[in-house]
Amino acid sequence: MLTPYLPYPPASGGQIRTYNLLKHLSRSHEVHLVCLYKKPEEKDQAKHLEQFCKKIYLCKRPEKPWQVSTVFKSVFGKLPFLIVRNYSEEAAQTVRSLISKYDFDVIHAETFYIMPHIPETSIPILLVEQTIEYRVYKHFIQSKPWFIHHPLRLDTFKLRYWERYFWRKATLVAAVSEADARAIKMLAPEMEPVVIPNGAGDEMFEHQALFARTDMNDRVKILFLGNFSWLQNKEAADILVKNIYPHLVKLIPHLEIVIAGQNIPKYYASLISDQISIVDLEHANTQAVKDLYAASHMFVAPIYGPGGTRLKILAAMATRIPIITTATGAEGLSLEDNVSYLQAQSTDDFVRQIVRLSHDVELQKNITEHAYQLARKKYSWEAITRDLIAAYHQIIKIPKIEVISK
Repeated sequence: MLTPYLPYPPASGGQIRTYNLLKHLSRSHEVHLVCLYKKPEEKDQAKHLEQFCKKIYLCKRPEKPWQVSTVFKSVFGKLPFLIVRNYSEEAAQTVRSLISKYDFDVIHAETFYIMPHIPETSIPILLVEQTIEYRVYKHFIQSKPWFIHHPLRLDTFKLRYWERYFWRKATLVAAVSEADARAIKMLAPEMEPVVIPNGAGDEMFEHQALFARTDMNDRVKILFLGNFSWLQNKEAADILVKNIYPHLVKLIPHLEIVIAGQNIPKYYASLISDQISIVDLEHANTQAVKDLYAASHMFVAPIYGPGGTRLKILAAMATRIPIITTATGAEGLSLEDNVSYLQAQSTDDFVRQIVRLSHDVELQKNITEHAYQLARKKYSWEAITRDLIAAYHQIIKIPKIEVISK
């Protein structure tokens, strides 16, 4: 397995995904993990993964993305910035050495931009696309000043070309949602991607309904949580606090909004008030995350940008907290409007749905129960690992191995 990050601590969506897959794969498979790291102190975290891996190979990549050499290569070379900044000659040499030394059944690559490290080989390759990167970059461009749009569009064009190029180099491509699978087929109609979704962490499932939180007569506590390294999460938090909150506070006097996550911008400190809290979470503090969900009445996510792993939505499903989000926020999660979540597109929609939910206890119970059962059935990591193993067996010819249950 190749990843462009060390899968510990499980802080970002990609790290959470890989950590949980490794944990469940290790019960019946022998995994050699090749992962990139930026800072020397990251290497100490590898010990947390040793119980799941036969061996771990840590390979250095550039610590800072905006180096002169990296920018020069991406501007004047044929490869996009995302590939150039994540390339490691050490990783390429390591993979070549491993392929010559071991008889691997499959190579599992998480993200297309790790693919340049894999030489020509007869070993089947499963490429898992955690998001369709060129779509994310198109949205990113819209947030930047107009005078740099042209060079960024050029990089997006290269990104689109090489993303499709590496899909075709793989034996099989997997997407994390049906929506992403459709996007892959639109760009490469000959592809037949499979879906290996993301999941809610095993520790997040709340097995008993916490309907005590449905008493919203005295107060309404709204949560938004995410990693603020992603533009989509910054946008969502800004919309919630700056656009939705001023209307909402007039209708719900006893209102509390909690914005939580990693890498929260410093200017968010200026937003703190009696009704707005900012919680900067430590990496891998899953108990703090679960406590935040359990203490909230609803999860509100005004997400409009494509991409991302939507793990925050899955966590809300698992912890039985009702969800209000956009069609984009619910994309690819099999959620049904008014059944397992409430959809809102505009500021007025969000205000209306929040007020509606705060006054309807039966609605809260119904959508949380439907979302929870969906998460148990489709988005537990044990179920997802079975899907992943099925994908392996689609491209290799070995006897089927069953996942060992706890």
